[in-house]
Amino acid sequence: MRRGEALAMVSIVGAQGSTPRELGARMLVWPDRFTGTIGGGSLERQGLDQARRLLTHHDRRHALQDCPLGPLLGQCCGGHVRLLVERVDAQSLGWLEPAAAVRTAFALTAKFEAGRMRRRVGGPGPHGSDGPRTPIAEVRCLSETIRPALPRLVIFGAGHVAQAVARAFQPLPFHLDWLASREDLRPEASGASADILTEDDLEDAVDAAPADTLFAIFTHSHDLDYRLTRAAMRRGDFRYLGLIGSQTKRARFERRLRDDGIAEAALARLTCPIGIAGLKSKAPAVIAVSLAAELLKLTEDGAA
Repeated sequence: MRRGEALAMVSIVGAQGSTPRELGARMLVWPDRFTGTIGGGSLERQGLDQARRLLTHHDRRHALQDCPLGPLLGQCCGGHVRLLVERVDAQSLGWLEPAAAVRTAFALTAKFEAGRMRRRVGGPGPHGSDGPRTPIAEVRCLSETIRPALPRLVIFGAGHVAQAVARAFQPLPFHLDWLASREDLRPEASGASADILTEDDLEDAVDAAPADTLFAIFTHSHDLDYRLTRAAMRRGDFRYLGLIGSQTKRARFERRLRDDGIAEAALARLTCPIGIAGLKSKAPAVIAVSLAAELLKLTEDGAA
């Protein structure tokens, strides 16, 4: 926007029944490209067409549209989506810059009056947002909570599994810290972007992580795995503690942790083996996808 570009932002602001994407899904549209998705298919084509039409009319800055997926678009989902299409350009910097500066949850609100729309950034809602059943002509407020802080995931190790996990999480909504010792960095991991630390520094990194961190441990050494697990157990304010290994490894670690004074309640919070229960494959890519599904479920449940 500061460079003088203009684009259209297409947001799902209402969703009823079965829909391909959820409330708050977005895409950004330029005349020649777009990024993001509101679900693909006819709905997305409708949003793209509407966005590009809006970009050709400089005197019009927004449009609200109801999309019954079955009757209008021939999609078998059968639900109902309301789209907000808005022009975003230099005039939008008044709300974009404050929104970009916020580091905690905030409300992004659109106010409608006399055919115009005004954006506002404020504290978390609710802010009297009109629901999807409100007729478009009567919509006066649309408000949503934005959470700019992503869940922080710290993975330890740079072997086959850790590399697969780092690749799997790269496009997912997590802040990823990838840490390893030099002994962990396998020759085939050329170009790996793990931060290389000493084993003592890795243990210190557990202590330095913010509260509610997600920890996943995959190092080359069972002794280092144990030290990192014990460090996380001692601080206790983690959101997730996952350890690569079998039930046998878990049992051995639990005996040592009890000897080191770790309480049973803390031991019960250890996840080992990691990932979705029931998957038998030990292929690194499968483990990575299983862990990703586990942590997505955990973080979505916590944000609900």
